[in-house]
Amino acid sequence: MLHRRYLREHPETVRESLANRGYDDVDLDHVLAVDEEWRELKARGDDLRHERNTVSSKIGQLKAEGKDDEADEAIARSQELKEELQDIETRADELEAELEETLLELPNVPHESVPVGADESDNEELRRHGFDDLRDLPDEVTPHFDIGEDLDIIDEGRGAKTTGSGFYFLKGEGAMLEHALIQFMLDVHREQDYVDIFPPIPVKTTSMVGTGQLPKFAEDAYRIGGSETEDYEDDDLWLCPTAEVPVTNMYADDILLKDDLPLKHQAYTPNFRREAGEHGTETRGIVRVHQFNKVELVNFVEPDESYDRLEALLDEATEVLERLGLPYRVLNLCTGDLTFSSAKTYDIEVWAPGTESDEGPEAGGRWLEVSSASNFEDFQARRAGLRYRPERHESTEYLHTLNASGTAVGRVMVALLEYYQNEDGTVDVPEPLQPYMGGREVIEGHEPVGEAAVGAGKKD
Repeated sequence: MLHRRYLREHPETVRESLANRGYDDVDLDHVLAVDEEWRELKARGDDLRHERNTVSSKIGQLKAEGKDDEADEAIARSQELKEELQDIETRADELEAELEETLLELPNVPHESVPVGADESDNEELRRHGFDDLRDLPDEVTPHFDIGEDLDIIDEGRGAKTTGSGFYFLKGEGAMLEHALIQFMLDVHREQDYVDIFPPIPVKTTSMVGTGQLPKFAEDAYRIGGSETEDYEDDDLWLCPTAEVPVTNMYADDILLKDDLPLKHQAYTPNFRREAGEHGTETRGIVRVHQFNKVELVNFVEPDESYDRLEALLDEATEVLERLGLPYRVLNLCTGDLTFSSAKTYDIEVWAPGTESDEGPEAGGRWLEVSSASNFEDFQARRAGLRYRPERHESTEYLHTLNASGTAVGRVMVALLEYYQNEDGTVDVPEPLQPYMGGREVIEGHEPVGEAAVGAGKKD
């Protein structure tokens, strides 16, 4: 949330930020006018309160002096002031509510190092890693959804049957690979001094507001309904869209100490998103789905350290891909592609060579975003009440929050299945993952079960 004083003192900066982010529908002049009227009413209310206190204090004295007529006039004036003050406070409360609602919908102001651009095509590629020593790939790399079906380790059909489109089963070595990736990522980040958190999966509306998912992105979130029993009202809960929400809000309305910072937490959670804005863009595979796993890295730091921490956070997230030997690139997101709450974001995109695309390296394939390393500065802290005390005798200040996926498990699996596949249809397990896979060096798959599998090639 932007501070009101910042809005008043830097209206042109905010106006430029909104234009660069593509928020053309925000009437900033109206917001400023509401704020000005609210401040005028608050000042007028203070004056009336002072006058009423002065008048009220004289009433007893006037009566004691036998000046009943003047006392009656003072009583009448006190009543007038009370009524006028009530009207002013009612109007001020209405403006306050309108202002708070509007401020919740204003995005963060991008950092000066963020390139100006309209959309993802204007993002700035900073570097690539791992393309100087690519492994030998099959002449035709099979997309992950086909090799997953051939090995019978990904089952989209039964996921759709039990839950709906956008959900899937992992089976056998597919499920093992998912578990292996999660544990591997957690171990890597423990080495980087992250403290493990296992948070609750449902989160309150206030928590979603605190990190900026609400009210802007309500259509992408899963709301949890209450019990069908009439004795219970609907629960004020949402399914976690990212561990950023519960972990960031752990310290909502707390006051941390300088000695507590920086705080580095990691959390594995399943995550749930409708992807309402992307409906129908991905019909096969596990790239764009409604339930997915990831390990989230959340940082709480002092303001003057947050941009150094962002660079370190980027390195901490990319270390996962480097250990797995997966080629990737880093992008500096432009203003039009920044998330709502972010002041600056680096996207980490892994290379998946199995899907034809004109966006990948010269060898073909596609880029898959597996992490966004973001600095929110004090934007989330103001919404969630995240403060710290620089020194025990000093006033509190808002801290800065950052996060990154460390990384998105499903998309890393896609890259592994496509980059490490062999001509015979098997998939090599990267050496760092082998201990987590019971020593397996190769994913060979297994035969599917059921009568329908016979017609698909299973031996009768």
